[in-house]
Amino acid sequence: MFVFVIAVVFKLCTIQFVQGEAYRELAERRTVKDFEIEPNRGNVYSSDGSLLATSIPKYDIRIDAIQAKSAVFEKYIKGLADSLSAYKGKTSSYYQNSIRKARKNKNRYFLLAKNISYSDYVRVRNFPLLNLGAIKGGLIVEQTTRREHPMGGIASRTIGYERFDENSHVSRAGIDGAFGEAYLRGKKGKRLKQKIGNGQWKPIADFDQVEPKDGFDVYTTIDVNIQDIAHHSLLGQLETYEAEHGCVVVMDVKTGEVKAISNLAKTEKGTYYEKRNFAVWESHEPGSTFKVMAMMAALEDKVIDTSTIIDTQKGIKYFYGRTISDSERGGYGKISAARALEVSSNIGLATIIDDHYADQPEKFLNRLKQWRLDQPLGVSIQGEGIPDIPGPGAANWSKNALPSMAYGYNLTMTPLQTLAFYNAIANNGELIKPRFIKAVRSFDKDIEVFNKEVLVDKLCSDETLLKIRAILENIVLRGTGQRMYSETFSMAGKTGTARTDYANFEEWKKDKKYISSFAGYFPADNPKYSCIVVIHKPSTKVGYYGADVSGPVFKRIAQKIYTDTPIIDSVESINFKNTVVDNDFESYYEQARKYKELMPSVVGMPAMDALALLENLQVDVKVKLKGSGIVKVQSVEKHQKLKPNQTIVLEAS
Repeated sequence: MFVFVIAVVFKLCTIQFVQGEAYRELAERRTVKDFEIEPNRGNVYSSDGSLLATSIPKYDIRIDAIQAKSAVFEKYIKGLADSLSAYKGKTSSYYQNSIRKARKNKNRYFLLAKNISYSDYVRVRNFPLLNLGAIKGGLIVEQTTRREHPMGGIASRTIGYERFDENSHVSRAGIDGAFGEAYLRGKKGKRLKQKIGNGQWKPIADFDQVEPKDGFDVYTTIDVNIQDIAHHSLLGQLETYEAEHGCVVVMDVKTGEVKAISNLAKTEKGTYYEKRNFAVWESHEPGSTFKVMAMMAALEDKVIDTSTIIDTQKGIKYFYGRTISDSERGGYGKISAARALEVSSNIGLATIIDDHYADQPEKFLNRLKQWRLDQPLGVSIQGEGIPDIPGPGAANWSKNALPSMAYGYNLTMTPLQTLAFYNAIANNGELIKPRFIKAVRSFDKDIEVFNKEVLVDKLCSDETLLKIRAILENIVLRGTGQRMYSETFSMAGKTGTARTDYANFEEWKKDKKYISSFAGYFPADNPKYSCIVVIHKPSTKVGYYGADVSGPVFKRIAQKIYTDTPIIDSVESINFKNTVVDNDFESYYEQARKYKELMPSVVGMPAMDALALLENLQVDVKVKLKGSGIVKVQSVEKHQKLKPNQTIVLEAS
């Protein structure tokens, strides 16, 4: 027993004096530790400063019911209960009994208010007892943030998010996701908390040991008015045609700024919401919108001209044992190459490309690669689809590959990649990377500015551009897009109707599915905006051609932008020279200098010029102004002698 006692004493001394510090640190770590505080993510704004996404702080207010001394608790408990009653609605006695019960049960983490706003937080923390703080009153404040989109579901997928699951796996979407890591997230803070049992941790003080630093703000290129127009135009057409999903993008021709992007998919209930960013992500066969690329390649290589005659036969033609047909029964016969594109003849474009590139497919493919059609655009939003333009040796290459590619099959592109090419046509051949972000700012200070990025300086010669732009305008005037024609507003573009899900052709014939599209720009003569509309699997009972399904969305967007959106005209120079007015003024001024005491004739002069002239004669002038401001009557007749300080009345209309 003596030896045992000696051993125990020795161990106690060892723990106390040798290992004591380590054990004390371990105990401290297990009962007190730092918790990270998430900062407010930066705001996301539209191009005009409208708020698209913001972090809203929310607060939980709790009380350590045993922290306050008995005298303090008894002094303020009724006041606290009365305040909670006025704030939350239940009786004062209910809250007083609840808090007393919590104190009796030694509850150090009793909830008083949950998920309240900042203004309510300020109000509650000033209630009696709570206003004494964490040490004297037992106040516990826990802050969380919630991401909100003031515009609701409009462009929510493009605005995006950054989310972490319970396993810390991150998912990022849209602008919020793309720029969250570098700019929006901010820096975490730290707050010291003490373990109080049952897995609960109570803040030791009502302040943070390290304050979190909010993220920077991101200013996008989105125009909220154009976004609203695009969203509702697409939504209405999807509902009318009972389509599976669709997208629309509107882009500024000169800068590449994306002014609107909407992506809507059908739910099981038949409603539509932003499920995926189809415009950026979904790579599919573009169909007839690709015919423009094929025609441009042939024109630029000078293997044809727009007047070259193409025999489309009677609407059916065999290529290497496979039938290609046109939508026009009986066919178009012999037509020009330009007309073949205007009426969207599959046979016409397949014939052009097969006749001139069958023996040298690399020449055609190299032209497409020169235009970067085989590469992603490299946009800032994550998840961009990869285009697929096969070549000899690829699994999907055959003799039929080239004629199929001529009218938009056997290759894939995203809607945004197709739009970028059409935008280049409108922009005198300059291919620009579509841009979603203008700047990253902290208050009014620019952290980073994103400028226009040119991918290809010049797609083709001016001659080819003029020919293609003329054809695109004629498509709306007299081609497949003529239903879109408006006498008051010019548009240019190309319709597209492509089969989809046709791997099993026999099954497809039983339930035909199409992708309807329209890509182009407006106004046709001086393009300001480019736009693409793609609608997947519209009901064939209602309609499926691109001109019927997607074309009206394009037209509605184009017209509403120029009728509903204020257009600001800028004056490049105020030094406007009007020779007639200048000569008249000089004439009057010379007369005034020669005959300083005689009244000149100012009839016909602008009122402001007449006023300046007469005031130099040291007379008082009163102007009765109506209409355009041209002097019609002067109260003192021409050549009459003037008196000092005489008043002259001018009537201008």
